[in-house]
Amino acid sequence: MSVLTRDEAQTRSRLLDVHHYAIDLDLTGGDETFESRTAIRFTVRGDTDSTDTFVELKPAELRGVTLDGQPLDPAALDDNRLALKGLAPGEHELRVEAAMRYSSTGEGMHRFTDPADGETYLYTQLFLDDVQRVFAAFDQPDLKAVFDLAVTAPEGWTVLANGVTEHTGDGRWTAATTPLISTYLVAVAAGPWHSVRTEHRGLPFGIHCRRSLARHLDADAGELLDVTRACFDRYHEKFTEPYPFDSYDQAFVPEFNAGAMENPGLVTFRDEFVFRSAVTDTQRQTRAMVIAHEMAHMWFGDLVTLRWWDDIWLNESFAEYMGYQTTAEATRFTDTWTDFGVTRKAWGYDADQRPSTHPVAPENVGDTASALLNFDGISYAKGASALRQLVAWLGEKDFLAGINIHFERHRFGNASLGDFIDSLAAATDRDVHAWADAWLRTTGVDTLTPRVTGDNGGRLLDVGRAGRRPHRVAVGLYDRDLTDEGRLTLRERLDVDLPQAGPRPIGKLPALVVLNDGDLTYAKVRFDAESFRTLREGLSGLPDPLTRAVVWNALRDAVRDGELLAGTYLDIARAHLPHETDLALVDGVLAFAAGQVADRYVDPGRRPAALSTLTELCRDLIRRTEDGDHPGLRLIAVRHRIATAAHPDTIAAWLADGTVPGGPELDPELRWRILTRLAVLGATDEAAIAAELARDPSATGQEGAARCRAALPDAESKSRAWEAMFATDDLSNYLFTATAQGFWQPEQADLVRDYVPRYYAEAVAVAARRGPAIADAAGRWAFPGHAVDETNLRLGRECLADAGPIPALRRKLADQLDDLARALRVREADPR
Repeated sequence: MSVLTRDEAQTRSRLLDVHHYAIDLDLTGGDETFESRTAIRFTVRGDTDSTDTFVELKPAELRGVTLDGQPLDPAALDDNRLALKGLAPGEHELRVEAAMRYSSTGEGMHRFTDPADGETYLYTQLFLDDVQRVFAAFDQPDLKAVFDLAVTAPEGWTVLANGVTEHTGDGRWTAATTPLISTYLVAVAAGPWHSVRTEHRGLPFGIHCRRSLARHLDADAGELLDVTRACFDRYHEKFTEPYPFDSYDQAFVPEFNAGAMENPGLVTFRDEFVFRSAVTDTQRQTRAMVIAHEMAHMWFGDLVTLRWWDDIWLNESFAEYMGYQTTAEATRFTDTWTDFGVTRKAWGYDADQRPSTHPVAPENVGDTASALLNFDGISYAKGASALRQLVAWLGEKDFLAGINIHFERHRFGNASLGDFIDSLAAATDRDVHAWADAWLRTTGVDTLTPRVTGDNGGRLLDVGRAGRRPHRVAVGLYDRDLTDEGRLTLRERLDVDLPQAGPRPIGKLPALVVLNDGDLTYAKVRFDAESFRTLREGLSGLPDPLTRAVVWNALRDAVRDGELLAGTYLDIARAHLPHETDLALVDGVLAFAAGQVADRYVDPGRRPAALSTLTELCRDLIRRTEDGDHPGLRLIAVRHRIATAAHPDTIAAWLADGTVPGGPELDPELRWRILTRLAVLGATDEAAIAAELARDPSATGQEGAARCRAALPDAESKSRAWEAMFATDDLSNYLFTATAQGFWQPEQADLVRDYVPRYYAEAVAVAARRGPAIADAAGRWAFPGHAVDETNLRLGRECLADAGPIPALRRKLADQLDDLARALRVREADPR
């Protein structure tokens, strides 16, 4: 499919004003294609040199096209472009009739049949340039228009859209006319949805899911709607512009590639957020944050939309920041920034240290394929961190004043980084333009290091900065608690602007100096020697979980940079994590310790000892939570105890008994976790997997079975899994991912050794055939990351140099290979 270049978009934007789309979809014609009819009214300006342009669509069959009533030749369609040549200045109407293909990859119009009850559901995902898979369009964000939508659906279905929908009989549905929105934000979701509806502040609100998930949605409907209402009200306190659409629906849809999508009036979420099994409060907090994130987009992204994809950060960084901040302010989940610090921020740090790094606000995004690659930890986590630092420097009052100026200036229009910075500058005397140049136009992570000099009673603190950005940071000075040997107490928290004008007097020598205490900036931090000795003994004695998150992140960074031995990190985790109370910290540290340290950073010969350390740590957490007062902590410990099991006996007994002694009882999620680990260890078989699937025939059960079958340690199972992923195109996006997750296992390195060289050519081929979503899954989940060796690295680099992977796969492979090279360096830095 041809990609749209920035130059082409600018040329078309100068030529056209697009006014109105009338879209008519017929979803009753079978399970392969649907009918799409589009009428576009637009005006050609008379002050341009050329009046040639094109409209995009990617049909199964183009049945007819007329321009101002005159037929055009459907054979003139070139790939995904239909040329419109010699357009006269003035108004025009283009009509297009086509059959369009359903998708099984989460792109365009995705079709899913629920294995639990046989019901079928459809939904659109049109971001970034998949509008043309559903209807003909001038597909770029700055050609906003008004949309009218009509849908013919099977009887018994409900159709949801950007506006309030009405059933007019005979399966016919119409949606209220939208205000001006971009093409990629048009949304449809159709099927026999289970719905919970209410009203808030005069607007209809609804939440929707598959019928097979109805009881689970109903169980959480109160929490979901409470969070929605609380965030909605909080945004109306922050923003002077009222909510700009006529309703607010949230649809939890199957096999969704992202976390959610900010379609105006119809936000779509992955339906894993409808919890079928026990979850932790951190998982509920994450769901609340995603609700807040997507709602923020109604203003920043939908009301005011980026002009071109180089400003995607304007959407995502703002929504990411607002999602965490508003969740903390408006809901019971007040510790969101701890979770951000230990999970999301690490995502940004990792991305920003790879060769593929880019500025938060890149200047040269030449086409849509390049733009799609920038939906990463930089556009989300680093951008949100930069905005959090901006608020710390500017003050929240001036920040929100600038935001509201921005909404007023550009409502229902498009804006760029320059427009955004001008709006902020209008609300403050500070030099926001210089701040933007330093923070948004540069790459990489600064590193901050403390240096304490002088004699006791007259100590001086100097903060070294490896990097170029200005920072406003808090520096925490901690002393040992004389009444409680295990505790550290905050003596003082200093506000320091970097670069410093000179050393800062701090009195007597503190036991621990924590830079970026409170986590208000984006930088790696290090410790002086005395501080490191203190935290090795007393990390769990720090009073604030956000401070502990900063410390754990610093230790993680030091391991990745080869400055802290992987074994030392495990020793610190073993000593302090059993005393941790914050769920996000426990889960985040265990995930890094198992998934990176044990599986990749330690030599294979020392992996059993690393797993043993983690198993003992989880046992301690399980023993500590026997009183039932910490169910979330216990659930995390049980999950990681399963994942790190080196022997099957204990977890096999749990599965046979249907419970962990002392709880929890095994729900479907835990049962599939155990069965997957037993498959890896060779302690189950196809009969047991089939029996479990009969017990749980849901979509999640199908994924669990695929994961287990791919994990079985025999040549025939590996061959079947490989063929399913790479030789056929039958697997949906979710089943492809589940199969890939099961395939590579460190315990089975010898068994799958011959598949490592096969991976590169076959991943390139499947990505070319199936497109960006499967390319992403092939690069993320099907990559042989367990094979930390020079041969794998060489094969990957040869693939990048010679095999021509599509851009989505190229980026994923480049990042994976950089992580692989880093793992090799970490191993080399360990002398043991």
